[in-house]
Amino acid sequence: MSDQLKIFCKNIQRYEDIEAGETLTEIFSRLADQIGFTPICAMVNNKAENMNYKVFSPKQVEFTAPTSAVGRGVYTRSLCMLLFSGVRNTMPGVNVMMEHSIAGGLYCQLYSDGKVVLPTPDDLGMIEASMRETVEKDMPFNNKERLTKDVKKLFEDEGLTDKVLLLDTLHDIYTVYTKLGETADSYYGTLAPSTGHIKVFALSPYKDGFLLLGPDKADASKPAKPIKQEKMYLAFKEYLAFNNVIGVRNVGELNRAVLDGKSSDLINVAEALHDKKISAIADDIAARYRDGGARVVLVAGPSSSGKTTTTKRLSTYLMTNLLKPVMISLDNYFVDRDATPLDDNGERDYEHLHALDLDLFNQHLTALLNGEEVELPYYSFELGKRIAKGERVRLKDGDVLLMEGIHGLNPDLTPSIADEQKYRVYVSALTTLSIDAHSWISTSDNRLLRRIIRDYKYRGTSAVDTLRRWASVRRGEEKWIFPFQENADSTFNSSLIFELGVMRDFGIEILRRVPNDCEEYGEAYRLRKILELFQPIGDKHIPPTSLLREFLGGSSFHY
Repeated sequence: MSDQLKIFCKNIQRYEDIEAGETLTEIFSRLADQIGFTPICAMVNNKAENMNYKVFSPKQVEFTAPTSAVGRGVYTRSLCMLLFSGVRNTMPGVNVMMEHSIAGGLYCQLYSDGKVVLPTPDDLGMIEASMRETVEKDMPFNNKERLTKDVKKLFEDEGLTDKVLLLDTLHDIYTVYTKLGETADSYYGTLAPSTGHIKVFALSPYKDGFLLLGPDKADASKPAKPIKQEKMYLAFKEYLAFNNVIGVRNVGELNRAVLDGKSSDLINVAEALHDKKISAIADDIAARYRDGGARVVLVAGPSSSGKTTTTKRLSTYLMTNLLKPVMISLDNYFVDRDATPLDDNGERDYEHLHALDLDLFNQHLTALLNGEEVELPYYSFELGKRIAKGERVRLKDGDVLLMEGIHGLNPDLTPSIADEQKYRVYVSALTTLSIDAHSWISTSDNRLLRRIIRDYKYRGTSAVDTLRRWASVRRGEEKWIFPFQENADSTFNSSLIFELGVMRDFGIEILRRVPNDCEEYGEAYRLRKILELFQPIGDKHIPPTSLLREFLGGSSFHY
């Protein structure tokens, strides 16, 4: 007779008797009518596991819906393997590169012999039809573990040379990969148990490739619709071209460069690119200023995008253009704490546009642009209200207002100022480094790792607290920042191709402190596994003006 044991199911808040060796799917089948949804994975002791995971000891289990944050990641990875299988089934010899998230979907390109293959509508129709046929068959995603040398041979036969290079630089004895029918691939995270769980998707032509569209966030029964993001696309395209020139397009190539002693060269050229871009933005502002515009410069971007350092470096380059930046902090225009709008949970929402005193702010902007003197407010976070400090400001010839804040691109922030008087800069870490052709590093993960390290080192905040707050931060970005990206006059990509290698050891050490009994453990574990793919890079060659110093420390700027 099989050994019996107990698991604790969080969904129904009670212990359940199971047989040792049962899969999560088998356990769920007995509890389905009490849970009310079909899970795409489960959190086992707060870590995501495939539904084919076998339980051999007492565990805490929480079955996870595909619409949850973890579930959406599982859905996307599974959809990517379904796409790769569809390409293999319909276009032999052609590979697919999943570049980055943009325009409401995942931007993909087809390649053959190192060259881009422009897909026709018929090509996309055949690929999508093959994907849907595989979904109807409800084929399993089978995880396997073999000696790395055997997996490398398998990937070589599939033409997945980037995966082979990454495995060469990791030196693991065994490697886990996934089979879908005859297609072999690897992903860095849990996949769905079978293709029948990923029915909602679409392929849509886009630029030199196409968009892979998953479920719409507002209605998971329908595919998302493409949105216009021309400026973001151009920013991504520029950095991908840069990656191609320096020969570092994925983590395997970065690791190889590090192992070959080329870290300092990569740092120098990436920092030079940042300098060049910020200098060009300053030149553009100066040219517009001399034409009678650009008196107000607004720098905006999501959390941990590097807005503060970008603003400080932009200030320096404006002075080389004989303009004097006058910096005003939007934080000082917060309304008193008891007047702050509330979010859906009844908590004060400091990221809400109307957490700012827009009337006073616009009065001061108008007065300053008219040559009048104003007394700037000062917001005391300790008291939760504005207090007077007597700081007075007047704009002189050659002065330009420079302001940083998340609402800078929102036209409702500055309705009293004519558009020709404003210059808007959008800053974000638009990560263009792929793990391999089918796995990428999201801009959100890049920013989250920056924030975890900075908050731990300089704000006394644990990784648990940062991870716990991140969902709220992301909701604020979706509402108050991302809808206005295309309003920018310039987009600055603050990512640095070497940064995750530098953050590797810092981040792993901090993330290991997240206890296993915290709900945030699963996310900490996932981020650790991403960092462990990188060869470590020392920070001694990073200049004190680097944007990365805002998060690591050692900056020559004062924050």
